[in-house]
Amino acid sequence: MTTTPLPFRATVDEACAWLAKHVPAPWTLARLLEHGLTPYVWLDYDPAYPELFGDANGGYAAPIFFEDDIARLAAGSEDVLITMTKDAHKLFARLPEPGFRRRLDELRFQKKDLERLAAKLRHDREAAASPASPEGTARESQYGITKPEVLEAFGRIVRLDLDKALDEAIGIFGDDGARVKASARKSKRNAVWNPVTLALGLHDVYRAPLGPLKRAFQVHDFLQAWQGDWEQSLRLLGK
Repeated sequence: MTTTPLPFRATVDEACAWLAKHVPAPWTLARLLEHGLTPYVWLDYDPAYPELFGDANGGYAAPIFFEDDIARLAAGSEDVLITMTKDAHKLFARLPEPGFRRRLDELRFQKKDLERLAAKLRHDREAAASPASPEGTARESQYGITKPEVLEAFGRIVRLDLDKALDEAIGIFGDDGARVKASARKSKRNAVWNPVTLALGLHDVYRAPLGPLKRAFQVHDFLQAWQGDWEQSLRLLGK
């Protein structure tokens, strides 16, 4: 059976249907938001708000991220209320009270966010299903690689201070991204990162080229155990 391609910006129904095929579960808008996906709505240009649109005279896709706006959606509101967003230049913008209202069917989710979530959830399920070690507890290395290993594998591929980013543990480098939850509970020195999730994030967020990332999984011994998951994720994402 042919799978319908995922649009660049998917409706709630399209996003839920696509995820249900790749990560079988009952998907809803509330569950999409629970997993941290950012919804967007298209704002047509309005000359009453020139500072919001800037040079985007045709309009732009505005993200919804303010906690109260998200909570209202997750609770089952009948429409969308946006009180804060980012302008066309991606700068924080507080909208005039009471905010902008839009229909629920105008919500959109980005293709890259859905693909990254599917890859992460599939890997998490496989890791949870893996058998425990003879001692009864799984070794940390089954779930991630250490900071020195991350730097050795990816440090020269991406254009940022990776050492600092790992310490700050924000975004893809933190517990909501590639860092294995609870691994740094006692000390940051114990932290480990899922290399597949991290590599996908480096590619999507920091434009790290796929070629060097693929080679990293081939040449580093400590990534050999992850190569199958990496290749499966690439196939899922069509890369």
